[in-house]
Amino acid sequence: MSYIYKEKPFSKKWFISYSLIIIGAFILSSGFVFFITPYHIVPGGVYGISIIIHKFFNTPIGAIALCFDIPLTIIGFLILGPRFGAKTIVGFTLTALFVDGLTMMYDNFNGPELDGFAPLITDDALLSSIFGGVIIGLGLGLIFKSKATSGGTDIISMIVSKYTKIPLGQSIMIVDSCVVLGGLIAFDDWKIPFYSLIVIFITGKVVDLVMQGGNYDKTLFIVSQESTKIRDYIINDLNRGGTLLKGQGMFNYDDKNVIFTTVSRREMAMLQSYIHEVDPKAFMTVVDANEVLGEGFKSLKDKVLS
Repeated sequence: MSYIYKEKPFSKKWFISYSLIIIGAFILSSGFVFFITPYHIVPGGVYGISIIIHKFFNTPIGAIALCFDIPLTIIGFLILGPRFGAKTIVGFTLTALFVDGLTMMYDNFNGPELDGFAPLITDDALLSSIFGGVIIGLGLGLIFKSKATSGGTDIISMIVSKYTKIPLGQSIMIVDSCVVLGGLIAFDDWKIPFYSLIVIFITGKVVDLVMQGGNYDKTLFIVSQESTKIRDYIINDLNRGGTLLKGQGMFNYDDKNVIFTTVSRREMAMLQSYIHEVDPKAFMTVVDANEVLGEGFKSLKDKVLS
């Protein structure tokens, strides 16, 4: 069974995908070169390992990362199957080239240097961690939107998850934590893990934002004796739709109508005010809708083709 997502070569989708990979790889590399590497921050992954190796042997960080990515991809192909296509290979190769290329160009930057690298933000590792996390997350998010993966230690995490039955998310955290711990030992500085965890956290949040968009819609579950009036208000006044679910109360098994709908934050405030007027005893659950696809919102077709 193939897991590789393919586009027709030289089609519009093909050009968009590879454009996202190129731009994402450049942005990702900039985050490492200008913000992360100068302060010896070790945010997990093969680049965290490469930064540690650079400390002892002064090796090119991108080249070392590539030396890890290639065999890990081959091992992943043999153990996990064909999940890592050409786009993933192009992504981590370009990232390595951009990292070392930008490092060479930036090496003569005038300013205080740390181990041969000049930080863009001097004398403030915390602020550099924050900006680095944002930029790395933006680059990774663009690469992920192209249907590629970051490869590297994620492959190790997948293998660990396969043979230990540990959930993949936890497996990634374990592998990255080991890399961060290696940074603590290598640089003998307790602040390194602190900054590294900040980068990992911010990177994850920005990746989610890039993948899902800045969505502030709310999903509501409403239980009320006045469900008909509330339904009419949602349809006629808010011009929204929804689903009417049939339910039963847990205490006396009374039949109840449950309204399921998604609205904007402004519409939610209007709806809450109306519900308070017609049924102050109504029960409502509000859930953040990270992504809403369908009529009245972003279409599923646009999502798949974007």
